Amino acid sequence: MNAEGERHQNGDVTGQGSRTRRGPGEAAEPAGQRVLSLALLAVCLGYFMVILDTTIVNVALPALRQDLGASVSGLQWVVDGYLLMLAALLLSGGVLTDRMGARRVFQLGLGLFVLASVGCGLAPSTVVLVIARLLQGVGAALAVPASLALLRAAYPEPAARARAIGMWGGIAGVAAAAGPILGGVLVTAASWRLVFFVNVPIGLLAMVLTVRQVPAPEPRPRGLDPAAQVTGVLALAALTLALIEGGRAGLRPVVIVAAVVFVVSVAGFVVIERRVPAPMLPLGLFGNAMFSGGNAVGLLINLGFYGELFVINLYFQQLRGYSALVAGLALLPQMGMAAIGSLLSGRFTARAGSPRPTMLIGLLIGGAGLFGLTIAGTHTPYPLLIAPLVAAGFGMSFTMPAATTAVVEGVPAERAGLASGAINASRQIGGVIGVALLGALVSASAAFIPGLRIAVIIAGAAFFTGALLTAMTVPRRPTAGQLVLSSVGAGHLVGDVAAECRAEIGEHPIDP
Repeated sequence: MNAEGERHQNGDVTGQGSRTRRGPGEAAEPAGQRVLSLALLAVCLGYFMVILDTTIVNVALPALRQDLGASVSGLQWVVDGYLLMLAALLLSGGVLTDRMGARRVFQLGLGLFVLASVGCGLAPSTVVLVIARLLQGVGAALAVPASLALLRAAYPEPAARARAIGMWGGIAGVAAAAGPILGGVLVTAASWRLVFFVNVPIGLLAMVLTVRQVPAPEPRPRGLDPAAQVTGVLALAALTLALIEGGRAGLRPVVIVAAVVFVVSVAGFVVIERRVPAPMLPLGLFGNAMFSGGNAVGLLINLGFYGELFVINLYFQQLRGYSALVAGLALLPQMGMAAIGSLLSGRFTARAGSPRPTMLIGLLIGGAGLFGLTIAGTHTPYPLLIAPLVAAGFGMSFTMPAATTAVVEGVPAERAGLASGAINASRQIGGVIGVALLGALVSASAAFIPGLRIAVIIAGAAFFTGALLTAMTVPRRPTAGQLVLSSVGAGHLVGDVAAECRAEIGEHPIDP
């Protein structure tokens, strides 16, 4: 296959010979283009909205529970419904981006997200809210991979593109850290419904700017893998159902059926991916130890971090009686450190020359912080919780960019985009499992504090297990590719280190 054919197959929309359609009034990009632009603002607004909804809802859960009469399992579905669809449809969102065109898919994803947000804000019951959250997840899964393709089209110069994608990635840390505080302000000032309505002006502004300012890459034909997509969604949904309902009510028939569906769906996914000519996720990639280990670490740290975030929010508001705003401020040490740790991660990895030391340090510190939260009790002074919260937030964000580096470097260069999609899908799956599993422990416990302590012990154990896997699968000596990737510099919460490098080499990442 020639170079142009490889770019075509891997979704390169800015290679030589590619064409883009520009919106009304757009001019050709000059040489030495500036990074700051309305196109960048449009794409970053959409991405900010998507990431914001992974954390902003948590502080609204007690108010939502009181208003709608939701159970703990209902609250788990409110959080997990969004993460579930994002995790399950992320890879397919990248395929549709290539087939239908990035700007069209981005607009479709934002439009669906805005409509679903209105549905969330108007929801009269928990069931309606969960359905609307599922639709939000679908919109996010469409918008995220399309947003990176749009940045590639808007910034044809590699240097400018790398800086733009770095800013795009930095938005993730800002959005994740701002979520609890902004959610607390909105809930305290008015209602939990504003947590969802706030997406409407953000999404509409992003859509208007996209039409007017963002160039549209030409569609690229790519094969679909619908059977694998269906079995993947079924497997993840069945696992979530089994964990949430099993924690609430034990081994009821619905839990047993869900577990069977999960096992059958996973087996079906494996069979399908082995037989189709163009699999959504080539299973042969998992033969590489660094690829497999990095994906496992991504799943484990999201399991621990987002599971802990779910239960610690309930602890602050239900047990300690904090308002939504105070709870958001109480989480600031953890979420603020998550933004700082991601900035330090890339620099440390660049100096070390390998992701291994970065991952080990982050996982051990994060695991220790999560274990430290076992001191939380009904009357534990808040200052004693600050150090564990800081350690958990730092450990998560310090590890993630390095884990992304390990996964991307575990595959051939032409598979870098697929590897990025795999690590981020693994992370979202980990978040789904974490909220379902740790939330079920709190729900099933006769007393909240014992359940909370078991939950954070499991979260910490997930981090320490990730450290063990890192020691076993990530080599001490850097490869040439790792040296190049590490030289990019600062990472962020969702792996913009890898994204920046892929921008330089012309790959098509899918990186939420």
